[in-house]
Amino acid sequence: MDYFNGARSNEHLGWLANDAKSYNASLESLAMQAIERRKEKLLKDKSLVAGLGFKMKERPGASPTFAAPSVRRNIRPTTAKPLASREPYKPEPILAGEDYEHILSVMENMVGVMEQSPGAFREIDEESLRTHFLVQLNGHFAGNATGETFNYEGKSDILIKVDGKNIFIGECKFWTGEKGYLETLDQVLSYLSWRDTKAAVLVFNRNKDFSGVLAKIDEASRSHPNFKKLVRKRSESSWTYLFGHKDDANREITITVQGYNVPERIKPRV
Repeated sequence: MDYFNGARSNEHLGWLANDAKSYNASLESLAMQAIERRKEKLLKDKSLVAGLGFKMKERPGASPTFAAPSVRRNIRPTTAKPLASREPYKPEPILAGEDYEHILSVMENMVGVMEQSPGAFREIDEESLRTHFLVQLNGHFAGNATGETFNYEGKSDILIKVDGKNIFIGECKFWTGEKGYLETLDQVLSYLSWRDTKAAVLVFNRNKDFSGVLAKIDEASRSHPNFKKLVRKRSESSWTYLFGHKDDANREITITVQGYNVPERIKPRV
């Protein structure tokens, strides 16, 4: 009888040992899942943002002729919240909305510059126009990451980069028709890969019917396959749109389009 009870006890102990062994084997996975859930909750509840040290600030004494009213502030890219992961977290910088708006307002003031000095822009080409915007922007903003906060690559881009990635793009193009404009939107969307990346398309017009061109810009923007909605009409010649990313419609990109009427070239006398 004692032998029988001892055998049954050993059998039960064996079962318990197997259960304990199986549970112990799963502890690491359970612990990692709990840690990941905790990390995700902390990021969500406390809205943690890791800064990269990329700072912009307005230059003191910048001429108000070329900018919005002077407001002293630091400009720092904010960062997207990461999903829980076992990999070390590396923040992705984005341009804050208020900084994006201020940059746009600085560029919009170029309308007044062109109106005041039409002769200076009559014979100018696309690349030279881009340079005027770069000079203006760098005259107002300074960054501690580079000598010039705004720079360019290729023929017409106006860029802010962090770690080799674009966080702001301004594309300068002369109006050649709806087809060329839609190709410009495709080009800009191909540059942008980060969530909440922001861009501007500067459209220069030398046609006489500027009102007609503005109507075509808005119509063509809405016809683009990645168009989502009009965020707001900023002025008679400027709109802010929301587009879906070319590879993921759920990732949204803000693009502001600004139209500029440039004085026509003087035709040589025959």
